[in-house]
Amino acid sequence: MNFDDLDAKIRQYEQSMDQVILPELYMVARLDGNRFTRLTKEICEFEAPFDTDFRNYMIETVKALMNYGFRVIYGFTESDEISLLFHPEENNFGRKVRKYNSLLAGVASATFSQKLGQSGIFDCRMIPLPTVERVQDYFLWRQEDAHRNSLNSHCYWMLRKQGKSVKEATQMLEGQSVAFKNELLFQNGINFDKLPNWQKRGVGVYWEEFEKQGINPSTGKTEIALRRKLKENLELPIRSDYAKFIATFLSGEND
Repeated sequence: MNFDDLDAKIRQYEQSMDQVILPELYMVARLDGNRFTRLTKEICEFEAPFDTDFRNYMIETVKALMNYGFRVIYGFTESDEISLLFHPEENNFGRKVRKYNSLLAGVASATFSQKLGQSGIFDCRMIPLPTVERVQDYFLWRQEDAHRNSLNSHCYWMLRKQGKSVKEATQMLEGQSVAFKNELLFQNGINFDKLPNWQKRGVGVYWEEFEKQGINPSTGKTEIALRRKLKENLELPIRSDYAKFIATFLSGEND
């Protein structure tokens, strides 16, 4: 059997599980840190429940993903996860899911590991969404998850720092309402509403245009050119305002 025949035969098996996201659908990638609880709390001993160094490593990882070559128009990170919104016309690799999953997970893992100084591994899943409204719902969902996790984490680690065991802290919070948890923090000197917004609602990253002065090499004259840079937002809007904010990226207002 010659090489061309063998190549054609084996590629059928290689491509048998290929899946593509249809052109009419919006694309979001969600990346999660794998075994990050042990990494952040036991190996690296980051400050609990939130650590600014860890936050900054995650932001830098988002920026690396947005700079890699895909048309990512918005990035969001909370805790050890990242969500990426792609331009509606993104079409690299024919929108093959396996390419996005493998490359994005690889870029995130390599970037975060380099920042951290040791191995930090991410997985990735691609999420097709049919309408702008579902894209808005997705990011509202992740922001609300950030809020719930933040409240739980602040309560849990407050109890742990007071000497409660893992089991005791977990049992004290199990099944309790949001109001109970807010009051628990307040009675212990923590006003949850006044904590930094990035801890409660995550961080957004997106492209921003700016003017840069330079010399035109053809004419030798000074000219103003438009450039793009990534901006991080630690004070994201919430609820309906956040939904409107997300929609601007798909309407071209933030292209």
